Order: sequence, then C-alpha cells, then structure tokens
Amino acid sequence: MTDGVTTTQEFYTRYAAVYDLIARWTPGVHGLRRAVADALALTPGDTVVEMGCGTGANFAYLRDRVGSEGTVVGVDFTPGVLAVARDRIRKKEWENVHVVRGDATRPPVAAADAVVATFVSGMLSDPAAAVRTWAELVGSGGRLALADLGRTTRTPLGPLNWVFRALVRASSPPGTGDQLQVPPTVLLDQRLVASHRELEAVCEDVRRETRALGFARVSGGRVQRTTDEDNRQSFY
Repeated sequence: MTDGVTTTQEFYTRYAAVYDLIARWTPGVHGLRRAVADALALTPGDTVVEMGCGTGANFAYLRDRVGSEGTVVGVDFTPGVLAVARDRIRKKEWENVHVVRGDATRPPVAAADAVVATFVSGMLSDPAAAVRTWAELVGSGGRLALADLGRTTRTPLGPLNWVFRALVRASSPPGTGDQLQVPPTVLLDQRLVASHRELEAVCEDVRRETRALGFARVSGGRVQRTTDEDNRQSFY
C-alpha cells in the first residue's frame, strides 16, 4: 500500500508533461511568474532557491534577474517533474541553473540570498512553519516571495469559485480530499492565508499583489533583523 507522499510523486510524475504545458501556457501565468520574480527584488549575482520548482517554469524569469553571474537552484521531491526541468536546463544551456531532489520543508541547501515558492503553500501541512524555515535559510536581509492560488473574494466573480473548485479537484492526486475535514478549496485558502501572513510577520517592506481576477496572490519582502541581531550590533 502506498502512502500519500508516494501517491503524490507518482501522480505528478505521470502527468509531468501535461503539468508543464499548464504551468507555461495557462492564460495570465506569464504575468504571474514575472510578478513573483519581481517581488524578490533580485540583483545580478544573487543565489535564489525555488522551493517546489516543478518543471522549471520559473527558471527563465529568475535567471534573467540574477544574470549569468548568479545562481538558480530548484528543489522538488518528484522525479518526473525534475526530469522535465533538467531537460529544460540542458536545452537552454543554462550553466548556472541547477535542480536537486529534496523536501521544501527541509531544504537540501545551506544558504541563499532569496527563496521563492509558487503554488506550493497549499500542498504543505504547515506552510507557516515552512516560511519560517525559508526565512532562516536566507537570513536577515534575505528575500522571500510567494505566489499562490485560492478562491477569489471579489463578489461579482464569486460564481467562478465553482469552476476553481472543479479545477482543484481535477489537478489533485487521487484520494487527496478523502480524509479532509474541510473541502479542498477551503483548506487551500487556509494554507494560503497562513503562509502569506507568516511572510508578513517575518519580513518588512512587503509587497502584495492580487492577480488573475483575484484567484492569485503574490507577496514578497525582506527578512527582518531579529532582536538578538540588533542587540549584538548595538553591543559591538
């Protein structure tokens, strides 16, 4: 009997090519990916880690901003999507873009200037804890950015939430909602709110943006200096 992690990996591996097409060609997705890359405020030479990189649809946007002297590292736990990402890197001849198989909640990297996660918060059981982990990874002054999907709160567009609900169910691994106490879209909303609130708690100069008729939220900011760091700086 396979566990939930194995089922999820098998699902996204099986449909990696289809997922890649959706990730790159859904109307409005290019603008959303540009927005989350802009929210990182990257500079040439930076090292940016993308948690849950999938097939690498964000790589071009991130690489454009760190330049040839910077580094892009993609982390994902699903072999099938990483195979597509590696093939993209090879075809583009991106020598400064790399992928590694790993868990976004326990990043297999030691340090970075920035961390980005796109459409990942809704897949994590404790997204706020993951955001704190990523903040520790980049340290004070490092950058965090999130882009996530949830139901729109724009009243005239409320009926479209039924369509969104159907899409969420269709794109979820088998059995995902069987044991849930709340509908998948409600859980998705809860995790979106938790992750973006945590980003606002650990960051300053936070930039917020709503796109795609209110279904997409983008947040980005700079990790704040901690009280201990302020005290050490004052002492010295």
